[in-house]
Amino acid sequence: MLRSPDASHVSLLGPGDPEPVGIRNGSAASPFLMICDHAGNAVPTSLQGLGLPRSELERHIAIDIGILGVSETLSDLLGAPLVYQRYSRLVAECNRRQTSSSFMAPVSDGTTIPANQSPSQSDRKARIEEIVEPYHGEIAGRIDRRLAAEEATVLVAMHSFTPALLAAPAPRPWHVGLCFHRNRVFSDFVLAELDADRSLIVGRNEPYGVNMVEDYSVPVHGEERGLPYVEIEIRQDLISEPEGQSSWANRLAQVLEAAHERFRREVSQ
Repeated sequence: MLRSPDASHVSLLGPGDPEPVGIRNGSAASPFLMICDHAGNAVPTSLQGLGLPRSELERHIAIDIGILGVSETLSDLLGAPLVYQRYSRLVAECNRRQTSSSFMAPVSDGTTIPANQSPSQSDRKARIEEIVEPYHGEIAGRIDRRLAAEEATVLVAMHSFTPALLAAPAPRPWHVGLCFHRNRVFSDFVLAELDADRSLIVGRNEPYGVNMVEDYSVPVHGEERGLPYVEIEIRQDLISEPEGQSSWANRLAQVLEAAHERFRREVSQ
């Protein structure tokens, strides 16, 4: 029987569970601050795999396939800090507000998530306090310190998207897409650099846009704080293997550096 934490459990995470927040190049000095909401697919032992077979936890519903490899290499190339989440989006969706119905999705792309059908208040509270809050607290704290020190900061949010959804099997031809809302100045410089490569199909708020009501990371850490940002979505079949991850990291390093030079020259001075 699937066990869900209740008030008798002191902690959701046990001694064998990983820390929720991963950090790479944490002390690096760079105008870029990278974040990766869906880097991992870990599930706390106490949640017993959310009641899912391992095959479901390897799908796009549980993790942004390939994006951690891209992000780690890109972090190294840019010399930029990277903050990433190790736990699956199915445990708690770090890029959704807590009021969103998909914050602890009961169903994702046709798959029922047994542990998310009726989570208790203590279960929900534990997931928020032990997984979501440490992640966003790390990001917010870094932004606070950078702004207090008057350090130029560009937020880079890294994601990947599946080539095909079971629930909506329309073509998804984009190789890469950028998501933005009103503060799109830096994104426009990145788009210009990507558009220069005629081999790429580049999406503008495709396959996703920024939903200020439902989404969390870019709306809260980017839009609401007035930070320049770019939210990048790469199609997963292009980065499912290390070779593709390395290729896209190198491409994006050049794109971001060129975009930042234009931004610094034309906007920030």
